[in-house]
Parts: sequence; structure tokens; C-alpha cells
Amino acid sequence: MKFDLNAKRVTLATVLTLASFTAIPTGYAHAGECPVDQVAENGMQPGEMMPKNVTDEVISSIDLASKGDAWKNSALRMRKLVVQPGGVVPWHSHEARPANILIVSGAITEYRSTCKVPIEHKAGDVTAEFGMLSHWWKNNGSEPAVLYSADILTSEAQKHESM
Repeated sequence: MKFDLNAKRVTLATVLTLASFTAIPTGYAHAGECPVDQVAENGMQPGEMMPKNVTDEVISSIDLASKGDAWKNSALRMRKLVVQPGGVVPWHSHEARPANILIVSGAITEYRSTCKVPIEHKAGDVTAEFGMLSHWWKNNGSEPAVLYSADILTSEAQKHESM
């Protein structure tokens, strides 16, 4: 099968076909993921509840209301977070706010409700946050950690958002 990834349009079928070759379960954790033998419901209890030494800048936001009633009061948002050494992104839930996080520089530790051990994320790691997941993050390193977050924010999620 041959794919032209430089084409202007990549169809959904192409993306799904490529994903099927890369989404083969392997039975072990990849960098920045919870080790398979440490996955557990209520793996971590709530942690830090207040932000500390972190900046949160909204870079861009798109109102999704024009996409129909299902998207009313929703926005697609891109943020830049800079977590200083010792800084904290407080405990929060992703039940109503799916997100993808890209670690651009530095390193940061995630304390996730679905994992018994802390997860180390380094520059280049991407983590998906969705569903019955709550967590908090701490920069245990000596340099700032820079993260980009893309999330779907609803007016309901915004009422309960801590970061």
C-alpha cells in the first residue's frame, strides 16, 4: 500500500489505515505512560489542590457553536503552560474536558488516578487525558517544563476547572 503524505488532503481512511499499523498492543508501557502492571482504578489519591509557580496562557480559542447544537457552549482551546521547578498543576478531572498535552521542554511528573506510580514525562512526550481520569503534575526537575495543551472546554467544565 502506498501513501502520499505530502498530498493536500489526507482522508480519514488513510489516517485509520496508518493508525492500524501503529496501534498494535504490545503489553508494555511506552515512554511517558503508566507501566501496564501499575494501571489501577484509584491508583493515586488526590494530590496538590492549588497551582504553584505555573503560568497558564491561552494562545488560541475557537468557538465550536457553529458546528451544531452538540457543540453549543464549547470551545477548542490551545494553551501554553510553564511550570517552574517545584511548580504544580493542581489535581483536576478530565471527565468533561478531553485534552492532549505535548511536553515541549524540560520534564514533569504526573500523578494519575489510573496509575499506582508517578509517570515521568520528558520533552517530546504527548499524553492523552480523557474519561475517568483525574491527576496533578509537579516539576521535580531543575529547569522549567513547557507544555502545550489542546482541549475541548465546555461551559460546564469551565465551572469546575482548576487548570
